[in-house]
Amino acid sequence: MDIRQLRYFLAIVDHGGFNRAATALYVSQPALSQTVRSLERDLGTELFHRIGKRVVLTEAGTALIEPARAAVRGVETARASVDAVRDLRSGRLDIAAMPSPAVEPLTSMVRDFTGRHPGVRVCVRAAFTPRDVVDMVRTGAGELGLLTTPGPLPEKEVVSYPVGVQGLALLTPPDGPFPAGRAVTGAELAGHRLIIVQRGTAARAYVDELREQGVEFTVAAETEHRVSVLPLVLAAVGLAVVTDSWRETAERTGARVLDLDPNPVLRIGLISRKGQLSPAARAFLDSALEGACV
Repeated sequence: MDIRQLRYFLAIVDHGGFNRAATALYVSQPALSQTVRSLERDLGTELFHRIGKRVVLTEAGTALIEPARAAVRGVETARASVDAVRDLRSGRLDIAAMPSPAVEPLTSMVRDFTGRHPGVRVCVRAAFTPRDVVDMVRTGAGELGLLTTPGPLPEKEVVSYPVGVQGLALLTPPDGPFPAGRAVTGAELAGHRLIIVQRGTAARAYVDELREQGVEFTVAAETEHRVSVLPLVLAAVGLAVVTDSWRETAERTGARVLDLDPNPVLRIGLISRKGQLSPAARAFLDSALEGACV
């Protein structure tokens, strides 16, 4: 078993099949298939069920994902350590981030980091809930993670670094039902049409709690694509509760952004896996914590 075999295996997992993995790796599909067959012979078991043109992970294949990521990450850390001798003139950093903190504070964090280390490529991977972020960091899909949570930052499986707080805001069309400049209570959302996002997010928890409190509203749309919330609001489909990181962008488009009263406090945290970090991850953490508003 070697690192190349594990990289090819993970590419098939991440890209959903041999064809797309071969394209992403810039290798021929026969060469990719031969390498995976060799890995299966080394392990003494099949890693994929081949069903026509489709592949499905076997139980052994599923079990290999996490240790394979750890092995590949270990090699990348070793290579990045060598790059650190050259003051991080090259390298790559993978960050798993939820959509809202990916707007801000991640934008500022990346700006500050790349200003100091322009040769390091920052790759942001999408995660929709705090649990998604933790799982991606724990399994090595991302070396760092950025999340928001109404509760304590996670501590058991990862290392957490508080970097700030956010509140929630209400987005309405420019001619929305509430006047600009005043906060809106949850009870005032009764009878309105709301656009909601998926469970596991602070914005969804807020509207679910309203319903539990007896506030009746209509769900006009439910979306997992956070970037579609603002266009839906501007199209007058409904109102939406979002994190405050969307405020500046929403106001630029003409949407009305209102505070909520009371407004829950959401903790923003950077997380890392336990153990040694690559120099790029360490430098990013140092830069982010230096500029954090905690």
